[in-house]
Parts: sequence; C-alpha cells; structure tokens
Amino acid sequence: MKKHVFQKVVAGAMAMFMFVGLFAGAKQANAQASLNVNADGAILVDGETGKVLYEKNADSPLGIASMTKMMTEYLLLDAVKQGKVKWNQEYSVSDLVYKISQPRDLSNVPLRKDGKYSVRELYEAMAIYSANGATIALAEVIGGSESNFIKMMNEKAKKLGLKHTKFVNSTGLNNKDYHGEQPKGTGADEENMMSPRDVATLAFHLINEYPDVLKTASTPMKVFREGTDDRIVMKNWNWMLPSLVYGYQGMDGLKTGTTDLAGYCFTGTASRDGKRFITVVQHAVDASGKGTYKSRFDETKKMLDYAFSNTTKEEIVPKHYQVKGHKTIPVIKGKDDQVKIYTKSAIDMVIENGEKKNYKPVLVLDKKKINKNGELTAPIKKGEKIGYLTIEPQKGDKISYLTAEGQKKVQVDMVAAQDVEKANWFVLMMRGIGHFFGDLWDGISSTVTGWF
Repeated sequence: MKKHVFQKVVAGAMAMFMFVGLFAGAKQANAQASLNVNADGAILVDGETGKVLYEKNADSPLGIASMTKMMTEYLLLDAVKQGKVKWNQEYSVSDLVYKISQPRDLSNVPLRKDGKYSVRELYEAMAIYSANGATIALAEVIGGSESNFIKMMNEKAKKLGLKHTKFVNSTGLNNKDYHGEQPKGTGADEENMMSPRDVATLAFHLINEYPDVLKTASTPMKVFREGTDDRIVMKNWNWMLPSLVYGYQGMDGLKTGTTDLAGYCFTGTASRDGKRFITVVQHAVDASGKGTYKSRFDETKKMLDYAFSNTTKEEIVPKHYQVKGHKTIPVIKGKDDQVKIYTKSAIDMVIENGEKKNYKPVLVLDKKKINKNGELTAPIKKGEKIGYLTIEPQKGDKISYLTAEGQKKVQVDMVAAQDVEKANWFVLMMRGIGHFFGDLWDGISSTVTGWF
C-alpha cells in the first residue's frame, strides 16, 4: 500500500514538472508570437552590445530605400574625423545635383545651380529631411564623384562585415530616378539592397562610433537657408520622435526609407533607463497587408515595447568574481606556488526578465601565459591579465551578436589578484634537490613494490 502511495506521489510530481515545463515553453512561444512583426524582414538588437533579441529573415537581401543614407552619413563623419572634410567647407552645385534636387516628390531641398552650400547644411538636409540632391552633393565632396563614392560605400560595407549588401547609389533612390545619369557601372533600374542584420550592423557602428549623429537625427524640425528666398522648413520623416505624430519616449533616430521596391522601411533607435535598442523593419505592412507610413512605426513600436518591457540590464558576473574550481592557478619558480585570479570588472548585459540563472561563466586562459601543465611562471604582477571570462546560456541557442566587438563587451579580463615574486636561486636550487630526491624515492618505492 505504501509503495502504491509512493508511486502516486512520484507520478504527480512528474506531471507537475511536465506541466511547468510546458507552461514555460508556452510562455516563451507566446513571447515570440507577440513579436511576429508584419514586415518582409526585421531585427531587434541591444544598442550597446549588438546582442540580437529578435529576427525575421535577418539575412535576406531586401530594398532599403533612404536608409542607404546611413552609410553616406558614416563615410562623411569618418572623413570629418580624419580631417579630409570640414563642416564649413563650401560646395558648388554640379549639374547632376541640380537636376536631382529639384523634384520635391523625391524628398529634396531645391539647390540653386549657382549656389554654394556648406557641408553642415547639406548634412542636416540629408539626416533630417532625407534630401537626395544634398546627399549626392556630399558624395561628390567625399569621393569626387558619386560613382567613386559608391565604390567607397561597398568597400566600407565589406570592412564592416556586411555580407548581404550592395550599393548602387548614395541616396537610396531607384536608379530610374536618375533618368539615365545614375552612377557609372550600375543598372538603370537597380536599387540598393541590404539584409536586416546588415542594416542593424551599420546603424550599430554609426551610433556607437559617431554618437553625435543622434543629435541631428533627433531634430524634429529645422529651417534650411533661414532668412533667404530659399527658406524651407524641414520636418523630420521619423514621426516617432517624441514631439511628432507617433511620438515614442526615448526615440532619437535614425532613418526612414520608402520606394516601390523597398516598401516602407525604418531603422529606429530609442534609449530608456540605461538601455538602448536598435530596430529595423523592411517592407513593413499593417495587419491587412497594406504598407503605409504608419505601418513601419507600428511594427517598430511593437519591438521596442517588447524590449523595454521584457528585458532588464543586470550584472551577470560581479567584479572580482572567482570561477568555481579555478579560484587559483598553480605557479612555478615563485615564492608562492599558486596565485588567486578574479575578474577585473563586472559583466552587465541586457537579458530577458528572469533569465539571469540561465547564464554560466566560461573561463578562457591565455595559452601564451600557461605551460602544458596549466602553470604560470613567476614573477606575476597583481592585475596581470591571465585570460578572460565570458558567459554562455546553459540551455537554448547561443547568444548572437552583430559584431565581434560587441561580443567582447560581455567578456572581461581575468587577472592575478596578487603579486607573486620569483623565488631566489637558493630556494629554486633546494626545490630542485627536493624534487630530485622525491622522484628518486618514488622510483625506489615502485621498484621495491614490484618485487612483492
């Protein structure tokens, strides 16, 4: 009878564990379902590390339209940093720039044929108002011609590790809008293509290497050529900026895009409570399958709401953390025969709520510092790097990052916690003698044992 009761208890417990497991799985599945973004491609990443939190067709090349201008911004800011271009540098309008800048239906600030404009004016027109003529003007400033600038764009894409990217112009227009004057070597109906992961990677580099870009990108309205007959009010196309139509708290970038091929696209970024996220939607549509200005912002809001509500930035590993089983490393030729090691700093990471226990520390020792027996050689200085510590999930998929640099933000140096001085020659000699007689005695003992 007791055995029967025991079996019932065990069966009940197993059923409960299975129920909890199914419930947890269902909870996770529902979380993913809540991020069923209505777009051909989408991605959500942590803006500090590039950790991928959600993706849909992330490696499929898709149209990007004016999100292209993020690469033009990147190359411009890089050129300014290197001193190759000055903000107050003046530009004289070329025939191509004049022609492209006139049609207002292409998003433009019309430029005068005999006009001169500063690089800063053109940059603000591009970043705030997505002005196409101003963008080509900047391409000419940086590359000498737009055709040469396209080569620079594609070369930079390779250096940034963008594997599913092809640029055919600096603006994001379809080449047909150039009316036969598109960049040399490109097709008359070609358009720029990037995967969501590549777009997010470009945005990640842009805002982390040149954070001042957000000051311009977050400007809701600016007047171009104030006080002149060419005065134009430039209203930002990012309608999710806090003061605009679909205002979103913390939104401060980055770039919209729309063409027939690309549909309604948007690369957004927002920051709250010490967390920043980057989102990308390409060919966004509403629930009925129709693409609209609103649909790209609705789908972006869906991802950002999820990120801010369902993630937290936590300390996964504290400063001076010691790995169980590896709190010390053996040392040879030192006054001490071992040294304590710990993390130089803490590891903070954005994780899904309640997932902290799912991460385990992984210690990687520097093979150049330790011998084949896993020993360090004295002398050792306090704070000397011995290796590094990173973290991995105990279950589920491995953590995915946009870049190797981002991944390094969740690994910290393992360092020596104390000095270990090198032993003097007498101590080393006596140890050597001790080891000799120890080995000799072990040999004699083994031989004698063998006799019996």
